[in-house]
Amino acid sequence: MALNRVVEKIPEKKTHEFHIAGVPYKLKTSHNDELVKELVEFLNQRMSQALAVTKNGSYQNAAVLTALHLAEELLLLKRKAYHELESLEEKILKLSHDLENTQKK
Repeated sequence: MALNRVVEKIPEKKTHEFHIAGVPYKLKTSHNDELVKELVEFLNQRMSQALAVTKNGSYQNAAVLTALHLAEELLLLKRKAYHELESLEEKILKLSHDLENTQKK
């Protein structure tokens, strides 16, 4: 018996050139141009916000501040998603239990 093999096509990586806070970067990724552009714009916006509140205008301080803010958002979103998932699982278990009870009657 022959085995059917599903071969996933690995997306080609492309080098993207962009600037974050005026500093040039190159990134080799399989993401499309639109996503890279969106990421760069998002990060530049966050860096600008961080630069505005740093006392000495240091890009390094702004980058660390930006990273801390993004890490905070990520962790809070992960916690929220985890709690929502737990809540949904509890509701599903209750509905399943209720359904079993109504079928037994």
